[in-house]
Amino acid sequence: MKQGKGFLIIQPAFIGDVILATALVESIAAIAPDEPIDFFLRKGNESLLKNNPHIHRIFIWDKKNGKYRNLLKNIKAIRQNRYKAVINIHRFFTSGLVTALSRTDIKSGYRQNPLSFLYSYRSDFEMKKGLHETMRNLRLIDFLKAPYRRPALYPSASDFESIQPYTTSPYITIAPSSVWYTKQFPPEKWIELIDTTLPENYTVYLLGGKGDTELCKQIQANCKTSSRVKVLAGKLNFLQSAALMKNAVMNYVNDSAPLHICSAVNAPVKAIFCSTIPDFGFYPLSDHSEIIEVTEKLPCRPCGIHGKKSCPEGHFQCAYGIDVKRMKI
Repeated sequence: MKQGKGFLIIQPAFIGDVILATALVESIAAIAPDEPIDFFLRKGNESLLKNNPHIHRIFIWDKKNGKYRNLLKNIKAIRQNRYKAVINIHRFFTSGLVTALSRTDIKSGYRQNPLSFLYSYRSDFEMKKGLHETMRNLRLIDFLKAPYRRPALYPSASDFESIQPYTTSPYITIAPSSVWYTKQFPPEKWIELIDTTLPENYTVYLLGGKGDTELCKQIQANCKTSSRVKVLAGKLNFLQSAALMKNAVMNYVNDSAPLHICSAVNAPVKAIFCSTIPDFGFYPLSDHSEIIEVTEKLPCRPCGIHGKKSCPEGHFQCAYGIDVKRMKI
């Protein structure tokens, strides 16, 4: 069988991981604009790549319905393509299996993947101080000698049109939620920020998924100036949120997916790091960005690479110790 064209990028992890993986899409497209670039991801994240001019095909892995049957179906389709190269950003067995069975000569991924011994190119996943995730990932395509590019999302004209009613006057967005408790700035601190620090002439939009609606309503209800605080959680899709954040006066986010949305549309951002630290490599890339973290040296911080369900020490000082006055626009 003839060697096929194009590249496949594998990243079936979470929203932020997929957004950061688009940096590789941009890098490959810069040196091979005529080569198709395909993407393998988990169901629910595919809309992040909508309108991306470099993406040819998306393989969607449905992990909730016939997980392994669906995985094998995707592997069969991938094998038929015989890509020039498969680049696996994910470090777990299932993605290693997809890579190993891809019938592609050039297989690249992290050495930490249990099936990486079957790859032709391997790189160590290093939590090297200051090394951004997108730079770690770029090492996986060293053999292409591609330039570094930032991640990119592509909101459409209709996405911008849909958020137009919210943009008639200057506004700020806040994405208050996170999957992990210790990555999430506490609700009372968001309320304090809105009431004491943010200019009163700006509308404040609270963003998130449907599951974040109650948290956003709680914040809104307890603000002294609640009339200017609007809950948009669950009302906007990924690219509509990106469009809204792009034109905001400022966006306030946790160390979570909305941070990477800002990076992908070069939106102004203040990123709050509670239990995690920027040195892990997930800091903002926007031209106008600032990292907010506690100034006190805490022996317990960071308490892990990822967030936790509760503060191991019980005080959550890495969040409560942040002075919101430092977060002025």
